Formats: sequence, C-alpha cells, structure tokens
Amino acid sequence: MTRNGRSTGDDEFETPQRAGVRAETPPRAVRLADPVAAEDDEELDPRLLDLDAEEESPFLRAQKRVTVRRGPLPRRAANRIRLAAFAMLLLGVAGIAGYQVYRYGAHSWRFRVESSDDIAISGVHNVTRAQVMEVFGGDLGRNVFFVPLAERKRQLEQIPWVETATVMRLLPHRLAVEVRERVPVAFGQVGARVQLIDASGVLMELPPGGKQFSFPVLIGMSESEPLSTRAARMRIYTRVLKDLDSDGSHNSQEISEVDVRDPEDARVTYADAGGTVLVHLGDTDFLNRYHLFKAHLAEWRQRFQKLESVDLRYERQVIVNADKAPAPVALPSSNPPPAGTKFAVKKPAATRGKPAGHR
Repeated sequence: MTRNGRSTGDDEFETPQRAGVRAETPPRAVRLADPVAAEDDEELDPRLLDLDAEEESPFLRAQKRVTVRRGPLPRRAANRIRLAAFAMLLLGVAGIAGYQVYRYGAHSWRFRVESSDDIAISGVHNVTRAQVMEVFGGDLGRNVFFVPLAERKRQLEQIPWVETATVMRLLPHRLAVEVRERVPVAFGQVGARVQLIDASGVLMELPPGGKQFSFPVLIGMSESEPLSTRAARMRIYTRVLKDLDSDGSHNSQEISEVDVRDPEDARVTYADAGGTVLVHLGDTDFLNRYHLFKAHLAEWRQRFQKLESVDLRYERQVIVNADKAPAPVALPSSNPPPAGTKFAVKKPAATRGKPAGHR
C-alpha cells in the first residue's frame, strides 16, 4: 500500500532514533532542530500539523498587558499611617479617662482631710501631738492629694526632738506620720540654761511632764557655735564615758560634769558625799587614770584640808590642787607607785576654776 505517494513499508522500517524524537520532543522543538525531518513528518501526518498549529506555548507573553492600579501612597507608608492614627486614638481615650479620674480625685469630698482625727501620729514620746499638729494645721479641710508630703517632712525634722520623720497618704482621706526621736546622752549647759543634747550635738529643751534624766552635764556649750563644733565635742564625750564604763563598774554614774572644750584634756568632775573633785584625764587611757584617782582619793582628802583637783596627764607625775595652790603628794608604802613614778608639784600652763556641780 502507498500513502501520499510513498510505500507504507517506510513506516514499518523507521529508525528507533527517529521514532524516539517524535514521541518525546514537541513538534515545534523537532521542527527547529531538524527542519527536513519536520517537513517529512508533516507530509506523513497532516493531523500532527493541525495539532501543532493550535497548541500555544505556556512561556509566551500575553499580547495585552494587565493594568495594575496603585494608591497614592506606598503600602508600607499607608500601614504606618494607620498605626499612628490608632495610637493617637488610644492616647486620646486614655487622656480623657485620666482627666476624668483627676477631676474626680481633686474635687470629691471623699479625699478631704476633715479633722485632726484623720492624721495618725506614731513614735512620739517627748514630742507632743500639739507640736506635730502645728505643722499640719493648714491641711485640715484640704484635699489629701494636695498635701505636700516632702515639705511636711522637712518641717517636722526642724523640731529639735525629731531626728527623722515619714509622712504618707492613706486613701481615701487620711495621713500617717511616723516620727523617730533623738536620744539624749547628756545635759548641756548653755549660759544659764540646762538643755538635753544628743550624740550629734543637737540641743533639745526638757520635755513637758517632768520626765527624769540622769546624765553628766557637758559644760561650755553655746547656741551660737556651729553644730559641727558641738558634734566634735560629743565624740570626745562619748569616748570618755565609754572608756570609764568599759570594765562594767559604771564609773560614769559618779561623774557630775564633763568638760571637753580642750581636745587634749578631758576633765571630769567627780562627786560623792565628800564633795567634788576636778580630775584631768588627758586625751587617752581614761579608765586607768581614773582608777589611780579612786585608789588614792581617801588618802588625799585626809592630807589636804580641801581637795579640789587632781591632774593625771603627766607621765610618772601626779599633781594635786594644780588649779589652785600646788602641794606635794606622796603615796603610802602599802600602795607604792610604779617604779620611777614621781609625785611633783607642777602647775599647768592653763589653769581653770572649779566648775559648779550638777546632777
């Protein structure tokens, strides 16, 4: 049989290479690679030509471009504007709510300090409630949020007895005041008056009510001197009394006055039934010098008609009545002094009169 002027035997003896190209390669690819073979294929099979003409490659571009509509702003900028608008809306709502809360807290009667019963005071013993209320008198009838806490704290700490103070709001309409008072350690003789004084050198008036205190009198104080000067003297005073009591015998209870105006000579006034004696202790070794004084006190009182002072500052020397009329001193053989100790009469360069006793 013949087909299109060819013998059908040609199809039967078609080579495998040609058969494989036609089976795996698209018709258009075969036509580009081998034009002669493509022409033969078209002559052999007209249907193949029709299919190839109708098929379109998926890789060809469309003939008409699609128009993409865009907004006036980029998408990222538009998103940022939306977020900013939302944040501003939230801030506006929060601001309105905050204003309403502030308006309510500032004008509501619920937050008004009506009377002194709305002010709780704790920690006062020597400070009276009247002294504290003098500070808060202007706050009665005021909104609790408008009470200046820092200013009230500063005013409370100006009271001499107050060391530190704390002021707090207790909603809805109360104030809490906590006071820590100063601890007196001595009496301070200021001119003709006697006041209490703490370890920092702050002078305090005697509290009302007749409360009793038992301290030595620190003489030579002045209200005009700076606080730093009094504080330095109080450090010497504290060191002297601490050393005198370091053996547990409470020797400080026998001291009626302390004079620490000279930092190199701490002078204490000993007082008992036999009278008062001014004792110069120097600036160190206070306890041993005081023990030496107590060991010979009875003997010196027997030998001298009036024992007024004893100076123990000098090495290997004891001076009796150096502040008035010097007199020789000798120790009994039963209680000899350390080897090389001499008891001489020597008047110091600076002499002071005997202070009056206070207890």
